[in-house]
Amino acid sequence: MSSRPLVVDLDGTLIRSDVLIESGFAYLTSAPHRFYRPLLWLLSGGKPALKAGLAENTNVDVTVLPYDPQVLDWLRQEREAGRPLVLATASHERYAHAIADHLGLFDQTFATADGVNLSSHRKRDKLVAEFGEKNFDYAGNSHDDIAVWQSAERAYVVNPSSGVERAARKIGNVERVIESRPPTLKTWSKSLRLHQWLKNLLIFVPLLAAHKLGNIDLVFAALLAFFAFGLCASSVYLLNDLLDLEDDRHHPTKRKRPLASGALPLTWGIGLFPVLLVAAFALTALFLPWRFAVVLLGYYALTLAYSMYLKRQVMVDVVVLAMLYTIRIVAGTAAIGAHLTFWLLAFSMFIFLSLALVKRYAELHSMQARGLVKTRGRGYVSSDLPLISSLGTASGYLSVLVLAMYIQDGNTARLYHHAQIIWLACPLLLYWISRTWIIAHRGLMHDDPIVFAARDRVSLAVVLLCGLVFWAAT
Repeated sequence: MSSRPLVVDLDGTLIRSDVLIESGFAYLTSAPHRFYRPLLWLLSGGKPALKAGLAENTNVDVTVLPYDPQVLDWLRQEREAGRPLVLATASHERYAHAIADHLGLFDQTFATADGVNLSSHRKRDKLVAEFGEKNFDYAGNSHDDIAVWQSAERAYVVNPSSGVERAARKIGNVERVIESRPPTLKTWSKSLRLHQWLKNLLIFVPLLAAHKLGNIDLVFAALLAFFAFGLCASSVYLLNDLLDLEDDRHHPTKRKRPLASGALPLTWGIGLFPVLLVAAFALTALFLPWRFAVVLLGYYALTLAYSMYLKRQVMVDVVVLAMLYTIRIVAGTAAIGAHLTFWLLAFSMFIFLSLALVKRYAELHSMQARGLVKTRGRGYVSSDLPLISSLGTASGYLSVLVLAMYIQDGNTARLYHHAQIIWLACPLLLYWISRTWIIAHRGLMHDDPIVFAARDRVSLAVVLLCGLVFWAAT
């Protein structure tokens, strides 16, 4: 075995990803206005032309691709034992050679080039011509690799797709099966970011503000709106993670996200995000008012614009984030057929702008602690920290001013018998906003501020006390 070459596939085997998909999303991120060009390449010259066009117009950083650590350890052991290693992939030769150079493990590299897509039978024919029938071992993961295993002496099956291991065992030369994927349930939960559904509780704010919590029909409508928004939000998160693969891999915590780390196959993310989106709008069309559908569509369009372009624009990104928070309240209003008040809208925009700036401040603070000057994929630099802090605290305090002015409004007296009691909520909010910014300033804000508040005992206590204040005011 020490003299027989070990040939290794790339996509899904050496890396927990697919270079074609990686380069496709990298292209969409860099040139969204030319989204149609990959389709033209595919129609004109098939997969080889598509791969060549993407390779020429993208720059995927191969140093941060999600290499399978178990496979890498195995290959290093084989190389130390003196065994020749060969990388054979259907990915374009530009990226195949870059990966081989980066790892420094392979003696030879075969890849798609000169209009020939090196997959399945074409890969087998190439390897047989180079090494001879049954004179090489092969490690792969997909149905395309079955043809290669038929001509290999030994087959190594790595994180196989559905039915692949069974088909490989029928050939009778399976030497080893490598499974290194994490538990599926946990992976799916992280991919859909179910913890971020906490933000959708804002949909119930109009219900509480209108004192309609006792109306079962409206509560049911708000619950449906909550789930519809959650499905839509999870769809957006998946799409955003696909577009942000490389940027996430350079981030100290985001690199652990399932799509960026390779724990969830990219094809699953591509297949799931439109399913979730259709489910969200189907639920809306069946059970919720058309106004809610309009708001949900606006949310999706704004989020898509944010993912593709707006998040890279300084200050535009935080204003859009504040709008995305506020849209949830607008959606709650539309779901129950209520009217959106000036006070609720103004309070929401100021408080959520402050929280959006907290989020950006925390990211910049972490970046500065790592000795970096400029954020990746954003337009901020470390020297922006003092300005962001001052803008964020000012916005938070303005939200408290809006609440104070609301107390003096004539319509407030119609909703609350003791409206003056609401004044007690003002110092509570001032305390919470100030404390949140101090935590961020100390570099301890590691989550989205809304998620942080849902896990922080002091924040929960403040919310409870504010709720008691408004209850007493009724």
